[in-house]
Amino acid sequence: MRKELLKGLSEEQIKKVEACKSSEEILSLAKAEGVELNDEQLAAVSGGCGGGKKCPKCGSTNVERRTKDVQLKSGVNAIAYDCKDCKHAWVVY
Repeated sequence: MRKELLKGLSEEQIKKVEACKSSEEILSLAKAEGVELNDEQLAAVSGGCGGGKKCPKCGSTNVERRTKDVQLKSGVNAIAYDCKDCKHAWVVY
């Protein structure tokens, strides 16, 4: 487990994170626990290498997370990203 993901969590929360089998489970757990993940933690959860996201369209790492997360019609919370190079926008949930 990457250290930046666990930073600031209690021992109980760390055990719960370690029991998760997917990034979706970790995101759901964070929401249920009322833990707001910082950009570094989000990158670790979503599998970002080197602490950053890559644009799925152009491959650029000049990517910015939107300041407000998106709630899909299904009720699932998603994290929205924008590529500063090609202007592509996408969500991770």
